[in-house]
Amino acid sequence: MGTNVTFSTPSGDASGYLATPDSGSGPGVIVVQEWCGLDSGIIDVCDDLARNGFVALAPDLYHGELAGHTEMDKAGELMSSLPMDRAARDMSGAVDYLSDHTSTTGSTLAVMGFCMGGMLTFVLAAHRPDVIAAAVPFYGFPSGDDQPNYSAITAKIRGHMAEQDGFFPPEGAADLEQRLRAAGVDATLTVHPGTGHAFMASHNALGTQDNELASRLWPEVHAFLRETLS
Repeated sequence: MGTNVTFSTPSGDASGYLATPDSGSGPGVIVVQEWCGLDSGIIDVCDDLARNGFVALAPDLYHGELAGHTEMDKAGELMSSLPMDRAARDMSGAVDYLSDHTSTTGSTLAVMGFCMGGMLTFVLAAHRPDVIAAAVPFYGFPSGDDQPNYSAITAKIRGHMAEQDGFFPPEGAADLEQRLRAAGVDATLTVHPGTGHAFMASHNALGTQDNELASRLWPEVHAFLRETLS
């Protein structure tokens, strides 16, 4: 359903995976990878979005590097060595490419991400408020001292977090939701009871996949994206 594409960024060319719907056009969604990289799980998300009428682009933030779903040490190394300024430039280039693509309808885009990509969803929403109108982060958000400028965000945020998550604890999600709302952002970060990190991941590397919850959430996410991007 999709194809590999190359696009320009402020620091040179980057690549990604683009999936388009059978109808030929639809609202655009940037999909941001987990810490393993642009792997089969992220490609599946893009293809599923295309089947549901969206044009989905996942930029390859690791520039060809990839970790297996059981290679946690390698994934951690890739994530920790990713220059955040380069990631921001690559995602911004992906935004420009998708906005200008002939298949993309409307003047705004959505962004969604998983794990590390969930955290970067907030970064992109703050970095490109001129285009990003909807953001759906899954079990990931910024923490520590390096926080984006939340007051710059104009997107509606509907996040989905795990209750039992040592990477991104629910207390942090609750605190961030309060700070976002205080900054004037329309944000809801839902902590789903009984879930563990990566509950949406088809690869189920952590044994936490929740198919029942995923089958309920995806239609809600699609409806939110259609409503917001219309």
